[in-house]
Amino acid sequence: MGNRADAAARDAGAEVLDLTARDADVELSDTGRDQAAALGRWLRERDDAARPTVVVSSPYRRAAETAAITVDGLDLGIQHDERLRERDLGVFDGLTGRGIRSRYPEEAERRDKLGKFYYQPPSGESWAAVAQRVRGLLADLRHGYDGDRVWLFSHQAVIMTFRYVLEGIEEADLLDLDRRMRIPNASVTTYRREGSFLELDSFADTTAVDRIDVDVTHEESQGAADDAS
Repeated sequence: MGNRADAAARDAGAEVLDLTARDADVELSDTGRDQAAALGRWLRERDDAARPTVVVSSPYRRAAETAAITVDGLDLGIQHDERLRERDLGVFDGLTGRGIRSRYPEEAERRDKLGKFYYQPPSGESWAAVAQRVRGLLADLRHGYDGDRVWLFSHQAVIMTFRYVLEGIEEADLLDLDRRMRIPNASVTTYRREGSFLELDSFADTTAVDRIDVDVTHEESQGAADDAS
């Protein structure tokens, strides 16, 4: 539903998204539920060796609902970890880029000076802060679930930050990738262990959704902070 509100606000040239729920409570649309169901059907067709043994989700409603629909009936519990939540935009939450420039022009200037990776919106998070929580989560997973097949349900900025942490992508390359690539909803990004390292196997794969009559949609950029300048 957040994607729909964002698209409508941009089309209308509005400063504020027409959403009353806080970001953590924005629910899935009917299309989102269909996408999650498609992912679940795809998962049930995998053999046991390809299915997750551990499932961890962002506690944000849209991610938690996606996880619950996907693994329904597979006898898998879902853990919720706040470190998988979407990047916090602070006072920019619910604003479009136009709204940011109109209401917080000084922040656009500050962002230009600091750069997108280290810029922290008022009361919000920088990309660097997201990287810190991703590193902490990975350390806990390595300690507690070594040998398990772990599925994580998360959001655009967090998934991009996993690539930054796991692959050592340079800051500029990461931000360029984020500008160019809107990660499709209900897509799958996979890492496989190679020795002591995790190697990227697939990125933003939409196979599960492509094979049935469900639209492929994308989570919009966190417009606000990223497009403020």
